[in-house]
Amino acid sequence: MNHISIHNFIEGIPKAELHLHIEGTFEPDLMFEIARRNNISINFKSVDELKKAYNFNNLQEFLDIYYAGASVLIYEQDFYDLTWAYLTKVHEQNLVHTEIFFDPQTHTDRGISFDTVIQGIHSALEDAKEKLGISSQLIMCFLRHLDEVAAFDILEQALPYKKWIAGVGLDSSEMGHPPSKFENVFSKALDEGFITVAHAGEEGPAAYVWEAINLLKISRIDHGNRSLEDDQLIKHIAEKQIPLTVCPLSNLELKVVDDLKDHPMLQLMEAGLMVTINSDDPAYFGGYLNENYIQIAAALNLSKKQITDLAKNSFKASFLSDVEKEKLINQVEDYYQNN
Repeated sequence: MNHISIHNFIEGIPKAELHLHIEGTFEPDLMFEIARRNNISINFKSVDELKKAYNFNNLQEFLDIYYAGASVLIYEQDFYDLTWAYLTKVHEQNLVHTEIFFDPQTHTDRGISFDTVIQGIHSALEDAKEKLGISSQLIMCFLRHLDEVAAFDILEQALPYKKWIAGVGLDSSEMGHPPSKFENVFSKALDEGFITVAHAGEEGPAAYVWEAINLLKISRIDHGNRSLEDDQLIKHIAEKQIPLTVCPLSNLELKVVDDLKDHPMLQLMEAGLMVTINSDDPAYFGGYLNENYIQIAAALNLSKKQITDLAKNSFKASFLSDVEKEKLINQVEDYYQNN
């Protein structure tokens, strides 16, 4: 076995990303460029000033600037450029598959058509498959601070694009917006053939994770850190092998943990859970997929074997076919054996 450094090992290992908000990949430079192109003024004088604003104390402060940034996205080309910038970035990080969240309500509430949003994103995903060899799935999220009626409305708008959308999810401000609020719309989404996922147990309690599992019938838990507060829940998630899409740098930036050394990821892994590493909103949280792997590996002193398991989990937990999963998991194993 070659003894390359953990850092280089991480950079080279094939991996998938399963928890990524496309609107959260909006780098300050691109935001300024699109704002200029669309003649929209944003409340920052320079890219540097905007970068300084990318410091938050909690989820809400982050969401405020996230929605402000999204307001410059108007045309299909804007959504294409946003998505393409992410894909070219992660292509350099040996990401071979990505499952991307998008928030149509953030845009339709501003008068941008659903069609404009999805056409731009979809075109970039198609180009990435052809030019970069990155496969992808698209997951449409409902904004949980809005009501279920609004979620039903956006689900209706999504139906003509069923072949482009693999699943539905639930994101935005968690506290005070339990999964049960969206039980009916998730039931309809399941009837329509969508896979379901939900953000749960990031800032919200373990009870929200139970609700997401029991009421929304989710296939994956996005975040899930606070599941550790309930032993029965951990046992259930481990038995059912419901994957967790964990986002270390996001947790650090949003003060879910004060130090990556205190991150519960190892506890979750040791409890037998299928844990994956993801970047969440990388433009805002100081790092894309590799940075998340590298920093959590350093903080928790992860071995190459543990990193390999995490990379394998990223494919196991994906919505790829079993044949595709097996092929990619074998590539990860070969890489581990040779490095």
